[in-house]
Order: sequence, then structure tokens, then C-alpha cells
Amino acid sequence: MDTLLLVAPEQVGLSAARLDRVRTWMHGWVDSGKLAGMVACVMRRGELAFAEVYGKADVARNKPMRPDTIFRIYSMTKPLTSTAIMMLYEEGRFQLDDPISKFIPAFANPRVMTGGSRGKIETMPAEREINFRDLLTHTSGLTYGFMESNPVDAAYRAKEGGVDFQTADTSLKQIVERLAQLPLIAQPGKAWNYSVSTDVLGYLVEVISGQPFEKYLKEKVIDPLRMVDTDFHVPADKHERFAANYSAGSGGKLDLIDDPGKSRYLAPRKVNSGGGGLVSTASDYLRFCRFMLNKGELDGVRLLGRKTVELMTMNHLNGDMADMGTPRFSESTYTGIGFGLGFSVMIDPAKAFIAGTPGEFAWGGAASTAFWIDPKEDMAVVLMTQLMPSSTYPIRRELRVLTYQAIVD
Repeated sequence: MDTLLLVAPEQVGLSAARLDRVRTWMHGWVDSGKLAGMVACVMRRGELAFAEVYGKADVARNKPMRPDTIFRIYSMTKPLTSTAIMMLYEEGRFQLDDPISKFIPAFANPRVMTGGSRGKIETMPAEREINFRDLLTHTSGLTYGFMESNPVDAAYRAKEGGVDFQTADTSLKQIVERLAQLPLIAQPGKAWNYSVSTDVLGYLVEVISGQPFEKYLKEKVIDPLRMVDTDFHVPADKHERFAANYSAGSGGKLDLIDDPGKSRYLAPRKVNSGGGGLVSTASDYLRFCRFMLNKGELDGVRLLGRKTVELMTMNHLNGDMADMGTPRFSESTYTGIGFGLGFSVMIDPAKAFIAGTPGEFAWGGAASTAFWIDPKEDMAVVLMTQLMPSSTYPIRRELRVLTYQAIVD
């Protein structure tokens, strides 16, 4: 697990006996057959206090889960893309309230859906244009094609003129410009809707930096943080370490949905998704958590200033996500939880019905991976597994309780 050596939990104010409940919990999920395998790490005060690896990375090939198993992290890509765009913000290249049409002219004069059906969507002009903060906070009025809750979602899924950042074979520019032709589902800044906003940020990184998005992310964020196994594909010499991805089949059995021997992740792609395209390992993601806990610096390398990290991890919504959105799918619950520039932010644990700390920030991925960072407790937790969708089982909430109950100082 990274260069961090395990320390006795008591050294950092955690109880070894209580942390052992995490181990028991992991074994329970895997032994029940509902999850193939899991990796969980708990870090406090910069030290690794718990790291457990259990189960299989690939059931069919009988491959054990390893500390360096490579996972599809889907939306846990978003915090890294948000870091990249905020590095450009720090260079004075744009302001958060700048309209994105300044860099992507296709987004000028957007229209907002007022009704209709897929054949004919009724629209009105937007009250204002989408700005950078709208994208970072998912209040842009964009959506996701998998929501299936309105005609605009359906337009994203259309064979012709649809929007697909995951498997498209064109270019980031083409998909973003196609997206700009579709109506928004809400007025910019008015509602929280989980969306392809971060994919648009990936393209903005490309336009503003003058470098392909994946090159900028790798050279300016991933490599300096020494996240050695994090990339948009799994190179040939690492195929052996790539986990299988599953969904819950009938009777709690696992159905294989992405075979690591044939996956599209085995080769580079033309379109790299800033919203969900990366693969990574538990130890790599723990390095990102340490970087954020250290307010933008890791092992002598500073990518962001302290004030920028503080700005990113404040709640930027008017109230919580429940106040600003109709709860549709997201990698978080809505009540008591706000959103910063790239992360959910805990506002009120009592309202959120879960142990936690105001100011703790977090996110997860579609295959049930998760992380959270608690600056007040100086603690970070990373969970890796591969089961879609992430709403299948309440494993994130359970792990939260199990890690927080282990604090004894």
C-alpha cells in the first residue's frame, strides 16, 4: 500500500479492536458471494492504520484480490479532473463566474427544456449561460443519459447525435460540441443534477492548456502525485492486475459485465472521460487523499495552494443537495450534504442520518468504489471493489459507520 507502512492504530487515536470490525464486515460481504473482493484502507494523521485485502479480483480465473489490483474508478475520476481545472484557475486563465462559451463558443445562448417528448422537446432561452462553477458543482443544467427521467436524457442516449464520453470513437471536441446543441434540463445555477459536467471540464482543460486532456492530467496531476497505476487504460504489462467488473444477478449471484481479459480498458481510447474514465489502485487513490489533506501538497510537490483547496471543499450550494435538486441517481445521499468544486461536502451529519464531520468531503464511482476525507479528524478512507451500480448495496454508509466508530481519542 503506497510507501506508507502500517502503524498500530492506537498511535493515531484509533482502536485496533474496533477497526477489526471492518475486516469482519468485508469478509461477510465477500463470503456471502455478493461482492467478489474488496480493498479498504484507513489513514489518519498521515499514517496508514488499516489496510485489508480480501476475496477475488477475478472469480472465473480464480485470481486473488491484491494490494495493487487495478480498478475502474469511474466517477472518482472527477476530483482529479477538478484538480486539473483548478490548477489552470490558479494561473489566472479564467474566473469561476466566466461563461464557458468564452472557451467553447458552441455553449453560447443555451436553451432549457420546458416540456415535450423526445420527438419534440419544448424549450425556452436560459436566463444566463453556464459558468465554470456550475460545471464544478453539477448545477449546469446538463444531465446523464442513464438517468432515463426526461426527454433530454433520452436525447443523450440517441444513436445519432447522442452524447457518450465512455465509448465514443470520435473526439472530445466533437462530443462536447454535440452536447452543446442539446437543451439543458434546468436553468444554470438553479438545480443540482448529477451530470456530464466534469467531462466538459476535461475538454476545457484541453482548450485552456492547449494540450490533450489526458496528457495534461497525466503530466500535471497523476505523475507529480506519483499515482503510478492511474491512467485511462491498463497497459499490457499490468493486464494481470486488472479486476473483473460485476453486477448483482438473480439470487445475489455475481454477473460478469466487463471481462478484464477483453475489456475496452486494455487499450488507449480516442475520447478520455474526465467524468469517469480512469483506472486506479487503492494506494494510488490514497496518495490523492493525502494530497488533499495536506491542502494541495504531497511529498514536497505542490499542485494547488491552500486557499484553493479550502475553496474547493466548501459547500457552494444554497443549502444541501435536497434543497437544490430532485433526488435522482448520484454517488451520494442528498439530505444534509452539499457540494463543493468537485466533491460532495458534509454539512450536517444529523440531517444526513450518518456519523461524520461537517466539512468532510467525498465521492464514489459507479462500480461501488468510494473515498472520503475528513480534515477535522485528519483521516481518509478508500474503498475499492467492482460491482455496478453503486446503489446495489449500502456498503459505503456501512463502512463510514465502521471507520468512525473506531476513533477513540
